[in-house]
Amino acid sequence: MRKVFVLEDLDCAHCALKMEKAIQKINGVKFASINFMASKLTLEAEDSIFASVLIEAQKQIKKVEPDCKIKM
Repeated sequence: MRKVFVLEDLDCAHCALKMEKAIQKINGVKFASINFMASKLTLEAEDSIFASVLIEAQKQIKKVEPDCKIKM
């Protein structure tokens, strides 16, 4: 499954790159990309584990930029 999410309060392009790299390392992620200008996260993972991957992605985002969150 591939979904696109809006990222709220994404303030830094360098931070976006750090987040993208951290999300790509999550077990089960097939593809992850953050478009800083559009404030969007594209995430692809297996349907059966997508929810847990999304939760872990949010944790990685918070580590880099505590105010940034994935808008559902």
